[in-house]
Amino acid sequence: MTRELLELERDEHRVLAAVEFVDATSGARIAEPLRVAPADPADASRWLRNRGGLLVLWSHPALAAHAAAFGTPPALPALGSVALALRVADPAGRYQARAFTLALPRDPDPAHAAQAGSLFRPQRVELFRSAAAPLVGNWTPLHVRVAEAGGDLLGGTLIEVRGAGDALLARGSTDWRGEALLPVAALPITTWGADDGDVVVTETAATVHAFHVAALGTRTPPAWVADGRAPALAPCPDPDVLGSHPQRVAATPQPVALAARRGARVALTLTLP
Repeated sequence: MTRELLELERDEHRVLAAVEFVDATSGARIAEPLRVAPADPADASRWLRNRGGLLVLWSHPALAAHAAAFGTPPALPALGSVALALRVADPAGRYQARAFTLALPRDPDPAHAAQAGSLFRPQRVELFRSAAAPLVGNWTPLHVRVAEAGGDLLGGTLIEVRGAGDALLARGSTDWRGEALLPVAALPITTWGADDGDVVVTETAATVHAFHVAALGTRTPPAWVADGRAPALAPCPDPDVLGSHPQRVAATPQPVALAARRGARVALTLTLP
């Protein structure tokens, strides 16, 4: 006996993209809720959070025709031609706020699923820990303070820590007080010494670099910092563009000796135009 099923309702919808927020130090996905908003207040895109912790783009005005297109998505707009500027912040204050850009539409070809721009791969966005965030026991906390030559503290400055062979050990950004906490992970407790006299050493030589773009960062007088008077707009830069921005100003790299579980402090000064 064959039964006939009556379809009463069908709801089909194609998602447009997904974003995965990860801890910049550990690489682990951030499960706690974050606040994401478009840089343009008039943007009418709609976002949902799925059970896996990904932020899913459910709809966007420029891609309205894509929502119901599955086998043959529209050819226009061209892949990656729509730039959706977004900002993410942590209500709990464990991570620094940052901006990022999502290129739409994503590539819907299953054969390209392994590529970064694929619809089947979430865009990975790293978040830097704030100065108040907890640290894992074997991480090395590096505290960095960045100021302008005139004394103002610089927020939204990209900080990079590089080791031997220019290897990137850690990245972070300063808050409105000009302060950043960079947890440096996986430092060896002992390693081979570079000099003939030392067989093993307990320190790792590194350099600290700073890049600041005046239009994307903040300047706060020291008196304001002492009084806790934050600027009207907190820094929210995109760290992925600061290092190569044409208007970036770089500080003189500062050498530092890092040791596992031992904190270090570095002060950097920038001369802005």
